Order: sequence, then C-alpha cells, then structure tokens
Amino acid sequence: MSFKEKVAIVTGAGQGIGLEICTHLVMGGAKVILNDVDQDLAVLGANKITEATGGTCIALAGDSSDVLFIQKMVDTAVEKFGSLDVVIANAGITLFGDFFTYSPESFFRVMQVNLGGTFFLAQAAANQMKKQTEGGSLLFTSSVTGHQAHKDLAAYGMSKAALEMLAKNLVIELSQYKINVNTIAPGATLTERTLSDPEYFATWSRITPIGRPADVSDIANAALFLVSNKARHITGQSLIVDGGWTSISPSPF
Repeated sequence: MSFKEKVAIVTGAGQGIGLEICTHLVMGGAKVILNDVDQDLAVLGANKITEATGGTCIALAGDSSDVLFIQKMVDTAVEKFGSLDVVIANAGITLFGDFFTYSPESFFRVMQVNLGGTFFLAQAAANQMKKQTEGGSLLFTSSVTGHQAHKDLAAYGMSKAALEMLAKNLVIELSQYKINVNTIAPGATLTERTLSDPEYFATWSRITPIGRPADVSDIANAALFLVSNKARHITGQSLIVDGGWTSISPSPF
C-alpha cells in the first residue's frame, strides 16, 4: 500500500501498535507526525523510524486529549508538509477497577483521553480535510472490550464502544467531503506493556482460537489498509482483529 505524498498524524505512537503503524506509513512514503505524551518515547520512536527508513517522521510530544495541543498537531502538519491526509487516533488509557469502587477521577480521565481526545482530533482534522479537494481518512482505535464484557473494564469498554458509534455517526457529517472514518478493534496484542506480564502470552495463546495473541504488525497491517486508497469506499465500519476471540470470548481469568 502506497502512501506516497500523504501526510499523517498518529497519536499514542511512542511504542507498540502506534509505532508500528508509523513505521509502515513512512515506509510507504508518508510524512508522519508521531505523537506520544512521553517526550522521550516520542523522540526515540521518530528517530528510530527515520534512521531505519530514511523517510520523514517527526516527534510531537504532548497530551492528545488537550484541545489546544490537538490543534497544534494539525497546524504543524499543514505548516510543515502542506496538507493532512491521514489521522489515526490511537492514544488511549486503560484504568482497571472494580465497578463498585471505581473512582470519578479514573472514570473521567478514561473518557477524556479515549473519547475526548479522539472526538476533538477528528473534529480538528476534518476541518482541515474538508478544505482539501481529496478529503482524507480517519481511523479510531477501539477494542474487543467494546464488543464483549471484560472484568474490571466497564469504563474502558464503554469508551471503546462509543468510538465505534462516533465513526458511524461521522459518516453523515464527513462523507460529502470525501473523508472516510472507521475503527479498528484489536484483541490481545503483544506490546511492551502486555509483555511485562509473564503469563500473558501463554494465557491468550490458550484462549485465542488461532492459537496466539496478535503481534503489533497484525494490527498495523489492518489499520494501514483502512487508511489506504484501497479502502476509500469503506466508512463507518469497525474491523475486529483478535484471532477469533470475540466469537467465543473465554475469560482470561
């Protein structure tokens, strides 16, 4: 999939799935703004991609749920590269907690990052894309927990299900401007965070029908398709990438 001359923003991309997406976008010819709330991760990730590919990837660290910073990301893309074609709202936080004692602070932080950050990034990006004759592509990162209940993740699952409804609703708002919008819903995935759990791989290999959790390239390849020209007639959809887990949904506990 070619992304030659495309300009992209990917949030939450200092490591894991986001970093893998950025890497392949740059390999495909895109100019990429890599965002992460962690300055060191953002710079390290962008430098790693640039050195490995010889392409263009710049770090822009900051809170992707802050509306002023969101506009800064969009403005930076346009100022440096002239347009904005692809936006992947990948940033999100997971705050586990028992429903009966879940704190308001945790609830509203999950909603601010997962919902607010995605909503207002989509808004800012779409306002730019509607000025462009070629439109653009938006992609939100949902989760299998937006489809199946998962213990201690009521707020998180709620936020991820809401993202899928947001994508459907935006079809009404954005299609006339040649902007398509979809979500991707990863299942268990091997990342720096999940690999810190020594039981993670064995547990999810046992309960995933395909026999293993995803690696970051499994998720990135699906994401790249949805923001490529090959998917221009796909909009308002959610693609689950989980090795079949949601079909049978065995609990890891």
